[in-house]
Amino acid sequence: MRLVSTPVGQPLSGTVSVPGDKSISHRAVILASLAKGTSRISGWLDAEDTQATLNACEALGARSQWSDDQGMAILSITGTDGRMSEPGQPLDLGNSGTGVRLLLGAVAGQPIKVTFTGDASLSQRPMGRIVTPLQQMGAGFSSTGDDTADSTIRLPLQSLGPLGGQKLQAIDYRLPVASAQVQAAVLLAGLQATDAVSVRQPGVCRDHSERMLKLFGADIHRQDAELLTIRPGGLSATQVTVPGDFSSAAFLMQAALLVPESSVMLSGVGVNPTRTGLLDVIDRMGAEVTVKASQTPPHAEPIAGLHCRHSLLAGIRVPEQLVSNCIDEFPMIMALAAGSQSTTRIRGAAELRVKESDRIAVMAAALQQLGVEVTEYPDGADVTGGAVNGGEVDAHGDHRIAMSLAVLGLIARQPVVISNAQPIATSYPNFVADLNSLGAQLQWQT
Repeated sequence: MRLVSTPVGQPLSGTVSVPGDKSISHRAVILASLAKGTSRISGWLDAEDTQATLNACEALGARSQWSDDQGMAILSITGTDGRMSEPGQPLDLGNSGTGVRLLLGAVAGQPIKVTFTGDASLSQRPMGRIVTPLQQMGAGFSSTGDDTADSTIRLPLQSLGPLGGQKLQAIDYRLPVASAQVQAAVLLAGLQATDAVSVRQPGVCRDHSERMLKLFGADIHRQDAELLTIRPGGLSATQVTVPGDFSSAAFLMQAALLVPESSVMLSGVGVNPTRTGLLDVIDRMGAEVTVKASQTPPHAEPIAGLHCRHSLLAGIRVPEQLVSNCIDEFPMIMALAAGSQSTTRIRGAAELRVKESDRIAVMAAALQQLGVEVTEYPDGADVTGGAVNGGEVDAHGDHRIAMSLAVLGLIARQPVVISNAQPIATSYPNFVADLNSLGAQLQWQT
């Protein structure tokens, strides 16, 4: 499908409650499925990616049920008490990279065989960096690629459980690069190991898994800024509140910053400090965003309202130490840079090339098609702000690129038509409706 974004002639205004956080929604379902008892999850994101993870967990033995609590939808998950069932068919994770990578860790210590598949995009994404530490713990895997080459281990991929019928072994694993998904997979496998498992990270990682494991009663401890240790043991059912997704809020923030005289309030947004590097980046660009924090209980995710106002943005050199803290927001950052008054330089972001698409190449090509000056580098790009022309661009099935370009179309000279934009539904099904409620003019075309 194609998404048409028509330039707007008036400010955007209003309040939006963004959908639940995708990363946290994946983790809530997986941990609840491993736990003993029934967990209640409020604010869960009901989107294609998270539904794929929920379906997989049900195939592994968990049970789910929806209910209504005073107008709030509650997802209840009855867990397996750490004893998952062997599914009768392959688990299709669709486009859910988070779902498949975390589940690989969750089933690694289970004495069952599980085959994971995905769509064409997910099947091209490397899985070796997940498989490597799990193999070091004694888990077995079978893939169609070369099992000794990280870059060629891809879906379909079969988890064979612990080799030799033994339990997983404890390891002290150092991540080659900071990765919340690899960290989470090793920690989940650590619940089923013979002794304590340690994970060392070279930089900032999202701590969603650490917070939620504590919420479910795991024996997990942070030794220092780089070292996490988890001891084997079971999880207990609990209540989880999923905050609004900061990465989804970023696109509405982008719209408010770019469209003249706009003022938009985003309510109930998760502002985990390991996730909000974008706020530091756009603050350096001159963005006017006010954070109004709310009170939250221990181990819960911090939540805030974000008041976003139109700003005259300046190009900057994005500090490399912030890159891992806002890796999902770089398509939006590149689009913001296109609407700025000078050049933004991005380096140290090679991870963008192995996301749902090669985000550096796809965004560079799309921006150039719209008349924006872009110079591409192996680990980033230079984007020079100026006039944005209309035209047709290709999102290559990447939801974040599609949304970034749709927002950029609001300040273009002519409409921007984005092809292959339907995967927006994987993370933000109400994106078009929410943006239009603020005064935008987006429309789907078949």
